[in-house]
Amino acid sequence: MTKLTRRDVLAGASALGLAGLAPRGASASGSMTAAIYPGTWEEAYRAVVAPALKRASGVDVAFDSLFAVDQVAKVRAARGVPPFDCFVLDPGPAAAARAAGLFEPIDSAKLTNAPKVPAGLITRDGVTCNAQVVGIAYNPKKFPTAPKSWTDLFQSPFVERLGLTGFQTTFGTVSLIEMCKAFGGSEANMEPIFTELKKAVSKVAAVAAPAAMPGLFQQGQIDVMYTNTNTVAILKGRGVDIAFAAPASGAITFQTTLHIVKGAENVANAHKYIDVAISAEVQNALQRSPYNMIPINKDVTYVDTLDIKSIDELAKMVTHDWTRINPQRAAWIERFNKEITK
Repeated sequence: MTKLTRRDVLAGASALGLAGLAPRGASASGSMTAAIYPGTWEEAYRAVVAPALKRASGVDVAFDSLFAVDQVAKVRAARGVPPFDCFVLDPGPAAAARAAGLFEPIDSAKLTNAPKVPAGLITRDGVTCNAQVVGIAYNPKKFPTAPKSWTDLFQSPFVERLGLTGFQTTFGTVSLIEMCKAFGGSEANMEPIFTELKKAVSKVAAVAAPAAMPGLFQQGQIDVMYTNTNTVAILKGRGVDIAFAAPASGAITFQTTLHIVKGAENVANAHKYIDVAISAEVQNALQRSPYNMIPINKDVTYVDTLDIKSIDELAKMVTHDWTRINPQRAAWIERFNKEITK
């Protein structure tokens, strides 16, 4: 016999125009649904988090593979019938979802691993599950001396081997903002970086979508790019000659966070899912190849394949205010596509 959850009932009722008459009392005990990024994140959470959740709580998790902006759009389109129980988001989409009122509160008392997470990484509506660090990746065999600053990327010999990508991703956006600052601009004045990009575009090795950059680097079509340490570690694991360099102004960090969707069907199980995701066992597994995710649990000793040595380094890195970035980001993406990608 097929077991229908409240989500199934409401979805069916909505299709029939009967959503207002549907019962809301039933709950799917022992299961939940979580959105997850496609690719490495999905592989890691299916291989590590899902089995750990099953062992710890007997809860089965089904994953909905979606990029962050698509998660937010899907929940907004669902109009109060959440298609999944948990988001996984980067700071820009998280700020947009928060502004739209799409999060349930987090009850930290239900997170047994909360004391193992540094202060500030658990908020009223989100829990950091992993950190990301962004800087410059380069081929040390082609360049024995690493680029030392963001401005170096626009000079020989680096510019001729540079891969440019735009504002579609979090790492691309924050990198271009820091480049802009290095040329005298700011989040409120991005003209300096567009001026430099226009000068450089005829010289660079490639202008491509963010997802294409690792492949171009692996194929030797570019030897310099801006990216996160996760990508560097993955390419290293494939035997690619690649190293990470923090610019003199500092590496950038941002956090990936888990949130419970407003009106989620399985709030209790969502808390269990989040608790397992930040546990030392899971965090230790996720930092290892092929996932290479930076752990946030204080009990985890960092492996030497990561490009930082401890969680304490994150406090010294560059961060950004996404409530200021989000209102401008769409225009930056459009302008990059129009003036640089062409």
